[in-house]
Amino acid sequence: MKKTIPSIPTPYVLFILTTALLLQLDVLVAVPRAQMVRIMCGNQLEHNSTAFVPNFVATMENISEQMRTTGYGVALSGSGPDANYGLAQCYGDLSLVDCVLCYAEARSILPQCFPYNGGRMYLDGCFMRESARRAVLQAASDAPNNNGYARAQVPVAGTANESAYVLSDCWRSLNASSCRACLENASNSILGCLPRSEGRALNTGCFMRYSDSNFLNPEPQNGSSRGTIIVIVVAVVSSVMVLVVGAIIGFYIWKHMKIQKKRRGSNDAEKLAKTLDDSSLNFKYSTLEKATASFDDANKLGQGGFGTVYKGVLPDGREIAVKRLFFNNKHRAGDFYNEINIISSVEHKNLVRLLGCSCSGPESLLVYEFVPNMSLDRFIFDSNKGKALNWEKRYDIIIGTAEGLVYLHENSKIRIIHRDIKASNILLDSRLRAKIADFGLARSFQEDKSHISTAIAGTLSKDADYMDSIVTVAWKHFKLGTMEELFDPNLMLHNYHNSSIKNDVLRVVHIGLLCTQEAQSLRPSMSKALVMLVKNEEHLPAPSNPPFIDEKTMELNDMHENPCYPLKAISSDSIATVSQNSFYPR
Repeated sequence: MKKTIPSIPTPYVLFILTTALLLQLDVLVAVPRAQMVRIMCGNQLEHNSTAFVPNFVATMENISEQMRTTGYGVALSGSGPDANYGLAQCYGDLSLVDCVLCYAEARSILPQCFPYNGGRMYLDGCFMRESARRAVLQAASDAPNNNGYARAQVPVAGTANESAYVLSDCWRSLNASSCRACLENASNSILGCLPRSEGRALNTGCFMRYSDSNFLNPEPQNGSSRGTIIVIVVAVVSSVMVLVVGAIIGFYIWKHMKIQKKRRGSNDAEKLAKTLDDSSLNFKYSTLEKATASFDDANKLGQGGFGTVYKGVLPDGREIAVKRLFFNNKHRAGDFYNEINIISSVEHKNLVRLLGCSCSGPESLLVYEFVPNMSLDRFIFDSNKGKALNWEKRYDIIIGTAEGLVYLHENSKIRIIHRDIKASNILLDSRLRAKIADFGLARSFQEDKSHISTAIAGTLSKDADYMDSIVTVAWKHFKLGTMEELFDPNLMLHNYHNSSIKNDVLRVVHIGLLCTQEAQSLRPSMSKALVMLVKNEEHLPAPSNPPFIDEKTMELNDMHENPCYPLKAISSDSIATVSQNSFYPR
């Protein structure tokens, strides 16, 4: 029988055309400069993670309404220790349309700081601050109304047609004298970025940027306010028409789909529920709740960026670790289950095994094997426990971690990049053998890709700056020939008088510097690094500069944290800082 192509209702055609025109208008008008520059998170956990989410959402919505009209917003949601304060502002050369787009990008990224309280983010067109401190709101309400905005195009001496472009902007919560002081400090700091072609100063109270290419948006011409109002009115009327037509078409489609579902006699949710019930990866929520004594604090093992971990005992006596996720994944239960299915198939002696999950209860749970000695940081940062790890045991932990990473990068059926290796993510079993934890849930990928990246890119906090400083200090000692200054005092109790052990320690530091070189092409692959670790006769080349080593830094007060950031290549992976390197495995 010949198939007929169903006709599309005329209102539906109108809906498509109108939407396409509006989208085209957005593309032509909007230059929001929503590129990430830097995000800085607090270092203390939220008082109540359950109360934080609705308060944060309410604050963001309140600020969003203000940004649409003034390009600036400040809001408070909640009360007491769970109160959430927020402030956002666009730079002075952005239109309101571009400002809203920039803010929308900022608010979608800032939740990566959760569950740490407070965060500050700089984009090329706007900045945003969220905090549990009332000072944010108080400063904004008490300060006079200052524009604090300036822009300039300055001819470059000794050239015919070249110019330098500068933009500076103060937070509107600063008064005139504070704004002036902040910008004076920023201008002094940003000069340290020369002779680079572009630089930024990211102070707590102000922002400054220079470049040899024109990044400034055009200044409004006379009569543009009236034109802007007309554009807004037309856009609003068009949007209302789209909503009305869309509602009619939506009702028609919904009714048609409902009839089709009845004919099929089954829907995707029912199929997923049956799949989960039949799978060995599925755990009943009630079983895990009972195993952890209703998530009793006495069974709490720790808390990370995405959930709290509890010890549990199953009815058959097996000990497990249950991660209670902060954000529920029920809205994407199918994808969540597929990711669990993939990661659970990854098995290696140096990886913490994922046993399954629960999607049936009020929150999503992950179930892992229980590792009795918990994480490595509890040993190396404890003056007493650290003595239990002599160099031989630490070397075995290093080798085990490297072998686990080689498996993730190169040998497993599906290749995974961890992106958050740190001492708290290396667990130790009863024999103090390393097991890598939190290698995350796999992101969907195309079949022609040989590598994927984990969805979790690490907890953004001051730990990142701390890790940067470790690499910087190690590099400086390497250059000076004083690497013995890096030795853990706990190990002085053992065999540092033995020159061969001392040379082994120095070799491991050398390999670490090779793996953190700024140029990706110079870093050894993980399998090559493992060969370097186990074969002392393997030649080690001299390492080059690690990332961040050339950055200008100042430590005065909160007025100017992280003052100077020279522009480098920015990719979608660069979240924590503009000089972040790509995350492809080596």
